Amino acid sequence: MSGSVNRPVRRRTFVLGTAAAAGSAALAGPLAQSASAAAFGYSDDGSNYVVDTGASLVFKVSKTNGDLTSLVYRGVEYQGYGGMNSHIESGLGTSTVSIRQSGSTILISVAYGTIRHYYAARSGENNIYLWTNKADTSVSATRYIVRVKKGLFLNDEPDSYTYTNSTIEASDVFAKSDGQTRSKHYSKRRVMDYDYVGWSAGGVGLWMVRSNHEKASGGPFYRSLLRHQSADGGGLYEILYYGQNQTEDQRFGLQGPYVIAFTDGGAPSSSLFPGTLTTSWADSLGIPGYVGASGRGRVAGVGITGRNTAHAYTVGIANSAAQYWGSARASDGYFSIGGVLPGTYTLTVFKGELAVHTTSVSVTAGGTTTLNSIAIASTNDPSNASAIWRINDWNGTPGGFKNADLMTYAHPSDVRAAAWTGNVVIGSGSETSAFPCYLWKDVNSGLLVYFKLTAAQAAAAHTLRIGVTTAYANGRPQVAVNNWTSAIPSPPTQPNTRSLTNGSYRGNNHTFTYSVPASAWLTDTGQYNVLKINVVSGSGSTSYLSAGTSIDAIDLLS
Repeated sequence: MSGSVNRPVRRRTFVLGTAAAAGSAALAGPLAQSASAAAFGYSDDGSNYVVDTGASLVFKVSKTNGDLTSLVYRGVEYQGYGGMNSHIESGLGTSTVSIRQSGSTILISVAYGTIRHYYAARSGENNIYLWTNKADTSVSATRYIVRVKKGLFLNDEPDSYTYTNSTIEASDVFAKSDGQTRSKHYSKRRVMDYDYVGWSAGGVGLWMVRSNHEKASGGPFYRSLLRHQSADGGGLYEILYYGQNQTEDQRFGLQGPYVIAFTDGGAPSSSLFPGTLTTSWADSLGIPGYVGASGRGRVAGVGITGRNTAHAYTVGIANSAAQYWGSARASDGYFSIGGVLPGTYTLTVFKGELAVHTTSVSVTAGGTTTLNSIAIASTNDPSNASAIWRINDWNGTPGGFKNADLMTYAHPSDVRAAAWTGNVVIGSGSETSAFPCYLWKDVNSGLLVYFKLTAAQAAAAHTLRIGVTTAYANGRPQVAVNNWTSAIPSPPTQPNTRSLTNGSYRGNNHTFTYSVPASAWLTDTGQYNVLKINVVSGSGSTSYLSAGTSIDAIDLLS
C-alpha cells in the first residue's frame, strides 16, 4: 500500500499530545506497523547511508554531514523544503559519519567537533530514535528540526502562516488579513503539557515524540517553538536549548532518545513517550554517555501538606547536569519521579508555577529515595498573607488576567485581544478579568486601581506587593498612591530575549514590595484611593516591544 500522492490533502489540526489522549491510539505505534516485503537492513548509495526499517519507512543519512536527506513512508517522500534537509542545529559541517548493525538495531553515528549525534532504527518499526550529545557552547543552540515537504499537512493553526500574511515583528510573527496573528513560536504548551507534536492527514501521522529533557534547560514550564507550517513546508522540533526565555544555564551531555514516528494517522504509541519509553535494546550499543535503567534511580514523596487544593502542584528536581519533574497527586500530594541520574539535586515544590518549597535530595543508581511528607510553610505561599484586597491568586502565572490565555498563542496586537487599557475598581467583582496580564511602558503604563479603606486601615502603613513572572527590556513597576510615589525598584534578573510577544510569560518569578506610609492614604473613607502602576525602564523599543512585564498577582497587605 502506498501513500497516495494524488489523494487530496485533508485539512487537519495538529496535535500536541498527552499520554491520556493517546491511550486509545496505542496500536498506531510500533506494534501495529504496515506489512512490507522489504528486509531490515542498510546500504550505501555513495552519498548516503540508506536504512530500510523492514516496515514502511526508508530513510537516508548523509555520509558527509549527518543530515537526514530522505524520509520515505509508504513510498512518499516527506523530508525537505527550500532545498534544506532535516538536521541537528542548523546543519553541521563536514562530519565523520559511520553505521553499524547490531542484531535488530541499526545505529548511525555523526561526529562534528564536540557534538555527537545518533540515529537508530529498529527492525519492523516506523520510528527513528535520535540522541544528541553536546559537550560545550561551540554550537549555540540544541535542537533537531524535521523539515517536511510542502502541501502534505496544511492547516491554519497558531503556529502556521502563509506568504499572504504581513510581517509584524522580527520576520517571524505574522498577521492575517482578518487581524489574527500567527508565528512558529505560538505552541500554546509548556514542556510538561505535551508528549508529542505533529500532524495527521490522509491516513498518515508524522510525529516528533519528545525526550525526557533531562539535559534541556528551563524546567517543566518552559515554552518554545514545537512546530511550524508555512507555504513552503513544515517543521517539527525537539528544542533542548534555544536561547530564548532561558532562566538557567544550558546543560551538556547525552540527551535522548527523542523519536520521529510515522503512524497510520493515529497518535504515536504511548510506549514511546518520555517516562514510558524503555530502551534496553540500546544498552549494548556503546553510545558514549548513555545510562540505562539500571544506572538510574527514583525519588518519591509520600505527600505534601500545606497545599491549596485549588491549584495543581508540580515537583521538580534539578542540578547543573540534569532536570526532572512530576505531578503531585491532587488528593494528598504523593509524587514519584523515575529515570533519574545519580547525584544531589535541589527539589522544588511548585504551586502552579510558583516555587513554595525547596530542599535537597540525593539519588543513587538502582535505588529509590523516599521522602517523608513535605510541609509547605505558611509563609512560603504569598496567598496566605492577610490582605485588605488581592487581585488574582499567587501561582506564578498571569492566568486569569485579561488576555492571559490568548497570549500563549497570539501576538498582543491580535484582533482577538481585549483592550490593553482600562482601569480596575476593587469590589467590582471583575478585578482580575479587567486587569491586563501584561503591562508595557509604551502601551498601557499608568493603569489605575481604585480602592477604599476603612478609617483604621487608613491610619496605618501597609505593604503593597506586585508579583511578576518575567520582564522584557528590564520593565518593572513603579507605583504611586494618591500623591505619594515609590522609588524606582531595581530590575530583577530576567531573560534578555523577547517573551511577551512570542507566546511566553515564563521568566523568573519575582515579587516587588512597596512600603506605603499612612500619610499616603485618603482620610475620607467614602473616597477612592488611586493606585497608579507605571512601567519604567531605560531600555526597549516602542509599542509591544517597549519595556514590559507579566503580572502574577497584586495585593495590599493588612
